[in-house]
Amino acid sequence: MDKTVFKNILQILIILIFNSFLAQQNPKKLTETTIIKDTISKKDTIVVQKESLDDVLDTKADDQRRDIPKRMIYLNRNAQVKYQDMQIDADYISIDEEKNVIYARGKQDSLDRIIEPVIVTQAGKKYETNNFNYNYKTKQAIAYNARTEESQGIIVAEKTKKYNDSVFFMRRGLFTTDDYFIKKKDSLADYHLLAPHIKMVKGKNSSSLITGPVQMYIEQVPTPLIMPFAILPFSEKRSAGILIPSFGEREDVGFFLNGIGYYQPIGEHFDLKVLADIYTKGSWNLRPEMNYLKKYRYSGNFSADIGNTVRGIKGLDNYSKTGTYRIAWRHSQDAKANPFLTFSASVDVTSQTFYNNTVNNNYIMDQSVLRTQQNSTLSLTKRFLKLPATITGTASYSQNFATGLADLRLPQMNVAINQFYLFGSKTGVRTGLLENITVNTGLNLTNFVSTEEGELFTKAMWDKLQTGIKNNITLGTNTTIAKYFTFSLGANIDNALTTKTLTKIYDPIENLVVDQVNKKVAGYSTFSTTASLQTQLYGMLNFRKGASIEAIRHMMTPSIGFTYSPDFGGEGFGYFRNYYDANGALTPYSIFDNGIVGAPTSGMVGALGFNIGNNVEMKIKSKSDSTGVKKIKIFESLNLSGSYNFAAKTHPWSVISVNGQSSFFDNKLSVNTSLTLDPYKILYIPGEEEGIRTENFGHFSVQGFNVQLSYPLSSELFGEKKDYAKEYKQKGEIRNENYYFDDDNYAHFDQAWTLNVNANYAYSRGATRTSNKIASIGLDGSIKLTPYWNITGSTHYDMVTKDLAYTRIGFSRDQRSFTINFNWVPFGQYKVYDFFIGIKANILSDALKYKDRSFTSPNPPF
Repeated sequence: MDKTVFKNILQILIILIFNSFLAQQNPKKLTETTIIKDTISKKDTIVVQKESLDDVLDTKADDQRRDIPKRMIYLNRNAQVKYQDMQIDADYISIDEEKNVIYARGKQDSLDRIIEPVIVTQAGKKYETNNFNYNYKTKQAIAYNARTEESQGIIVAEKTKKYNDSVFFMRRGLFTTDDYFIKKKDSLADYHLLAPHIKMVKGKNSSSLITGPVQMYIEQVPTPLIMPFAILPFSEKRSAGILIPSFGEREDVGFFLNGIGYYQPIGEHFDLKVLADIYTKGSWNLRPEMNYLKKYRYSGNFSADIGNTVRGIKGLDNYSKTGTYRIAWRHSQDAKANPFLTFSASVDVTSQTFYNNTVNNNYIMDQSVLRTQQNSTLSLTKRFLKLPATITGTASYSQNFATGLADLRLPQMNVAINQFYLFGSKTGVRTGLLENITVNTGLNLTNFVSTEEGELFTKAMWDKLQTGIKNNITLGTNTTIAKYFTFSLGANIDNALTTKTLTKIYDPIENLVVDQVNKKVAGYSTFSTTASLQTQLYGMLNFRKGASIEAIRHMMTPSIGFTYSPDFGGEGFGYFRNYYDANGALTPYSIFDNGIVGAPTSGMVGALGFNIGNNVEMKIKSKSDSTGVKKIKIFESLNLSGSYNFAAKTHPWSVISVNGQSSFFDNKLSVNTSLTLDPYKILYIPGEEEGIRTENFGHFSVQGFNVQLSYPLSSELFGEKKDYAKEYKQKGEIRNENYYFDDDNYAHFDQAWTLNVNANYAYSRGATRTSNKIASIGLDGSIKLTPYWNITGSTHYDMVTKDLAYTRIGFSRDQRSFTINFNWVPFGQYKVYDFFIGIKANILSDALKYKDRSFTSPNPPF
């Protein structure tokens, strides 16, 4: 008896100690314990530990079966399992309670093909797969033919292994952003990226795909675009990524990849882009670019082009290798940042032959290769709250590619005083000449040098540097006379000071005139006065009632003005000197010639000038206008001007100028003309090119004529724009293109087109026997072949030389999720074609950048 009691007490103690030990090992975890009593011996008890779940496992199906010995649960038809934040919907689900594994399979047809996938939803994300294994203890899973949507894209992989809620590994996976494929409107994507191995990392706010070698497929056709790796971010923020290049061929440098590179954001305010252009004949170009942005303050970028252009075959006479560079800086300040102090920069410095040897084809497509000059400017402007003045400091650099000279202005400062009235108004309303006198004045300081590029910032450049200060004072006033005439008076005063003057000497040995620059401070002052009278005259010509032309209105604005300035070429001023030319003739010149402050005029001016402005309009009947009348401008402006100098000893009449501007066909056709007439007869000596201008007045020979025409044609001009949605009831697709169908099932769409026509003709002769003519016509337009096929082009034809100048043809195809661009320059110095494929999706605009998002995105990240 004592032994039995002792035995029972010992068993109870063992059980208590064992349970206490388990509680200490996992005190927070609740376990389900089943106490099974031994049917043979009622005195003995056995404790069995059952594997626990972290949460309730809810199941439902049309047919449920439980296999207790095997600890299995089988769910058939419309099966569903809910566990924590996961829900599994499938045609068949099995749960192995011993191995802690849930297996799900999609619905099959008679050939065991999956016709309805397994749908797994977790944390708001939806996944589709053919079959699925999930260990609810380790949280790991394996899925086959899984379809996963991420942001604007979708991933389909043969095998996907989930290690945890953040890391997924995929084998032979494809990624696409094709919306039709995502929404299952099409079983095949129009493009996809295929990689043998993919790792997906999911974060709290963003996710990313990291792949091994990846290749792009277009309409299931493999392309040569293969990358060793790719990082595809799924985030609205800026992300690093590879830049997709264009490829093609250029006749002089070979096949190329243009614009291949990498994009890298740096912090919140900077991003870096490095591009490269690579050619098969050895040419290369590196193009780094850094953008910066401080919201509501300023923005800008630094960029450069550095490379070598190789032409011909090494060892032959046609071989050449040219190094090129370009450095650019753009900076702009937000207008709200500081209204009293603004700074801007537009710097563009290149090697002398950069545009002639560029391997960046963008400069060919936008016609930058035709540039003959390039300018750079830095500007700092200071305004004051209480002072009526504005101070502007600038530095400018200009390159002339034709002459090889560079012009540098550093520094240049301008102080402008706001216009003010010289006298106050007694009544508050300004009347009369005195009360209307206004004063404009300012001061300009300039340092200028024109030199060769190799002399920049050398002693030779500093020796050529000129410094000048110029002050201008302008007085003006006006009043009304006899109600219809405006009388104006004005005076202009110029004061200038410079550090260098000019001395001209004829060298009989070299038989040329030598310009000798003197380092000497000198200055001049000039003034002139003007008086003018102006009015407006109106005339109306009415036609008979019922005529298609109702009336013609003519507005004439005649004005006459008298200008006077003294002869600053007199000896008393000391502004002019004389030298003897090759013929021994005494020739005057100004010591300020070729200077930066200009030179005063010689000879007294007492000229009476005239200008007659005209505006002619016509009223015609129009059914399209609500008033029934339409105005047509015959001449928006037609001006005739000239002058007669009473103080001139010879040729008192000036050249007569006629300028006109008008537009026709609802202001579509723009016409600008100019004509210059010399009223004196010009005699030409046989064998001599230069003519002699005589004093014989009244011949009015044409010295120059120019006409410019511009007409933008479009499909809208030749018919009313159709509302296809209202006119045709049926809408459908042909190969992913939207069309409207008529009753006979013919497809219709808005086939818009544009064609801008520009024509120019210029004639100039002067006093020479031979005239110069320029005649050209330019075309620039586009046409939509289909809703998504577009052709663009531009060309220029010289009617004098009868040659086609710069010509470009472009084709673009707008696919569902990407675009194809092809540009071709078939003629001229640069024969090139360029092909580019770009993905539209914003999530790939950084990773596989089809466009530059960075700071120019609609919602920049700061």
